[in-house]
Amino acid sequence: MDTVMAALIGVALSATCGFRVFVPLLAVCIATRADGADGEPYVQLADNFGWLSSNPAFVVFLVAAIFEIAGYYLPIIDNFLDTIATPAAVVAGTLITAAFLVEVEPWLQWTLGVIAGGGMAGAVQATTVVTRAASTVTTGGLGNPVVASVETGYSFLGSLLAVLIAPLALAIAVLLIFTGLFIWIRRSRREASERRR
Repeated sequence: MDTVMAALIGVALSATCGFRVFVPLLAVCIATRADGADGEPYVQLADNFGWLSSNPAFVVFLVAAIFEIAGYYLPIIDNFLDTIATPAAVVAGTLITAAFLVEVEPWLQWTLGVIAGGGMAGAVQATTVVTRAASTVTTGGLGNPVVASVETGYSFLGSLLAVLIAPLALAIAVLLIFTGLFIWIRRSRREASERRR
């Protein structure tokens, strides 16, 4: 189950690479540097991916994310970024998904990384390219900053939810179990008291 959950987190983060390439990489770096409740890193990565949590990686991802976000607000640069963002998103998506596949054979790790992570990132990136092109045609490029803001927002929100969804899902499941148990006990007591009457 841990492998499945890690794969889902990896694929979800890979999808956000389609909006912004470096924001999910930055999220992975931050999540691996944060400690969970047990004192272990909040997110575990596969062997040979420890560099994603290093200080140089943090600085590179942070600076790259800032420049990427800013670049989408500049009319000429946003078209150039769209050109290089698609292959970059596929590579980043592949890398992220592969990094989350702990205790998986390397051939399967990279195969799933390319198919699931790279495919998801590429699919999302393709929709953003189409959306930006439609915005350019219909608004003469004036609507592109709005599209850029929405994409950036989705990238941050998606990265946050992808990292937090596993603990959140567990918390919701525990809450539902306790709520169901509480309702069952209450109903059983009510039925027992009605029988006594």
